[in-house]
Amino acid sequence: MKLTGRRESSNVEDRRGMSGGAKAGIGGIGAIIVAALFAWMSGGDPLSAGLQAAQEQMSARTESVNPEEFTEEEQQLATECKQILASTEDVWTQVFKQMGRTYESPTLVLFTNQVNSACGSATAAVGPFYCSGDQKLYIDLSFFTQMKRQLGVEGNTFAYAYVIAHEIGHHVEYSLGILGKAHQAMNQSDKVKANQISVRLELLADYYAGVWAHYEDAMNHSMEYGDLEKGLELAKAIGDDWLQKKAQGRATPESFTHGTSDQRKRWLKKGFETGDMNTSTFSVQNYNDL
Repeated sequence: MKLTGRRESSNVEDRRGMSGGAKAGIGGIGAIIVAALFAWMSGGDPLSAGLQAAQEQMSARTESVNPEEFTEEEQQLATECKQILASTEDVWTQVFKQMGRTYESPTLVLFTNQVNSACGSATAAVGPFYCSGDQKLYIDLSFFTQMKRQLGVEGNTFAYAYVIAHEIGHHVEYSLGILGKAHQAMNQSDKVKANQISVRLELLADYYAGVWAHYEDAMNHSMEYGDLEKGLELAKAIGDDWLQKKAQGRATPESFTHGTSDQRKRWLKKGFETGDMNTSTFSVQNYNDL
């Protein structure tokens, strides 16, 4: 994906070099399943790590520390994240305008190790996440460093652009009123039904990531050969079934919260191919047809 010369978003809070307490993971690609992915990439136990990330309780105090010297790689990642965020701002502003709406851009928070948000506090172990309480997305850049090296996406910007675009997809859901209604329904449902609603939300965020890529490429001709394929490979690697089979040798569909590898690949690709904002995972009546 070509980003050279592109503008960087100013909607960024750089909290790297700050430390704080942590207690609970939040939804999105950065939710419990990615804590599992992160642990698996590091050679740990995905299920145990995911559970620990979700249940962690620590103090919420934040304190300043001396600014650290960031590597050239991390600074480059920070720049590219800002460029990707700027692209999502440009694309969704136009898409919302076409729908007769106004797009309010979220803020990107870069942090190190742990961070406080309106949704609570979280460690880097939960991966990137979006918090609707403050309309911010949170990223520890070490996640991308690990992802690039462990999943074979070194040098492919679109792979982690997909991660950011997915979290922005949750902001789009929030902006359209979908996220709030879904969370209300989840609170009124049993665990299995709530998990199914979560899967619809996550697959819709994948779809919106594809919609963003569709219009980003139409506007800037930025997609390069193999970009979409790398994104689809990443979507496969974060499918619930794929991760559960890696962790325990079998998949338990009733516990899925993000969707299978095939579902995540399918909805990402569908969004990229169509760019159609009239399509929604919540329009699919039969859950098994997602």
